[in-house]
Amino acid sequence: MPPAYRTLLHDPLAEQAAENPGKPAVISGKGVLSYGELDDRSARLAHTLQQAGVRRGDRVAVFMDNTLEAATSVFGILRAGAAFVMVNPLTKAPKLQYIANDCRIRGLLTDAHLGSVVREAWKDIPSLRIVVQSGEDPVAGNGSGPVRWMAFEHAVRVGEPAGSPGTIPTDLAALIYTSGSTGNPKGVVHTHRSMVFARGSVSEYLGIRRDDVILNVLPLAFDYGLYQLLMAVGAGATLVLERSFAYPGKVFASMEKHGVTVFPGVPTVFSLLLASHRRKALRFPEVRAVTNTAAALPTEFFQGLREIFPNADLFPMYGLTECKRVSYLPPDRVDDKPGSVGIPIPGTEVFLRGPEGEPVAPGEAGILHVRGPHLMLGYWESPEQTREMLVPGDIEGEVVLRTGDWFRMDADGFLYFLGRSDDIIKTRGEKVSPAEVEEALYAIPGVEEAAVRGVADPVLGEAIRAYVVVSPDSGLDERALRRGLCGRLESFMVPRELVFRDSLPKSPNGKILRRGLE
Repeated sequence: MPPAYRTLLHDPLAEQAAENPGKPAVISGKGVLSYGELDDRSARLAHTLQQAGVRRGDRVAVFMDNTLEAATSVFGILRAGAAFVMVNPLTKAPKLQYIANDCRIRGLLTDAHLGSVVREAWKDIPSLRIVVQSGEDPVAGNGSGPVRWMAFEHAVRVGEPAGSPGTIPTDLAALIYTSGSTGNPKGVVHTHRSMVFARGSVSEYLGIRRDDVILNVLPLAFDYGLYQLLMAVGAGATLVLERSFAYPGKVFASMEKHGVTVFPGVPTVFSLLLASHRRKALRFPEVRAVTNTAAALPTEFFQGLREIFPNADLFPMYGLTECKRVSYLPPDRVDDKPGSVGIPIPGTEVFLRGPEGEPVAPGEAGILHVRGPHLMLGYWESPEQTREMLVPGDIEGEVVLRTGDWFRMDADGFLYFLGRSDDIIKTRGEKVSPAEVEEALYAIPGVEEAAVRGVADPVLGEAIRAYVVVSPDSGLDERALRRGLCGRLESFMVPRELVFRDSLPKSPNGKILRRGLE
């Protein structure tokens, strides 16, 4: 293993393959890849990409489901000296084409069942030179033009393992596209150094170790899902890949079969899990860590999760793509710091500032700023947007990440999320956090999903509107919900409107989309 100062994101794979070549690295419904197989296949894929003209710093897209091929692709691209661009498999052709042209991809790795989307997009991506497709033999290119189409199995068997392209830690490792409040997605630029640090810091506080078996039901295109793969390989652990949590029974069987010890999720996953538990009691005593991010984990979920995972530590966390992870709540503080997203991850620092950069006293609301080696370099070829997020820090010459998220910090240094700058609702002269109202809704038995947003009002400035999904047998109506909320919230925080829905719009990562509500 290289010294820490020149470690690359993919370096642990070769180390694990040398020490434990037969150990399962990644398990999916299609089979198993050992560390030796993952190492060899990714090295040969790197050779194929290099032969097609992929060079250090080039971008190569991974447009795939959670599969063994997707895991191989991530490491193959890195070993070729290129940067991977994860694209959610639910993406349609226009957005795929936008991302591909925005960062000028040189290669595209995809699945056969996504071929129609790729075929619609590829002819208008002038930078593209190679498409590698898993599954049935690719036919889209028919051997003509500048783009070569190749079967994935051929790409990972042809030629010799790739040689070193001379990558160093400050080289580009990944572009992770993230949706803004408006407009097209932005490419978040991360180097090997920033991602190696983030992987190591998160692995440290979670205690990820070689004998862990990590479940991943989240898309690899979602950085929370992606880091499950990176952390597993970094520690020499085993990753169990599931395509989603759409069929909980299948996931539960997989957990028992493979002895899962780490369960990462988001609130919508945990809501489904708890609903299954209410129908038929679940118990997974081998799980030692349950982690949550993407949205606040309602405290009302904790008791049920402790019943399901009796030996697990719960890790509420907060992060954003621009720096991967910001904070975590140590398990021994979950009960005495309810609602908190914790303290800074190891090796980092956070502080709050007012809108004009003024210091904020403990207990007061402020905008979160983050310092650390895990910060993005910026948004891909978007200097103005980068300057809005990476701002001068208190130490001369440094830049820090201005997240735009409102928090308060208590006297012990624990963070409490209040809301996004553009999500905070100002009503009757008061600022209301949607997250706080949602927490109160989740505390009412029978509420399965909740989302809160502000709507324009000529008198109030903004009125509060809540969208809720309730269980069919709950008996909840508007009167019952209002009664429950009035017992938990100040009067100005109780929504003026309550809208009942059968479901709420969600991102591919399972996060409820407030902006998709009308």
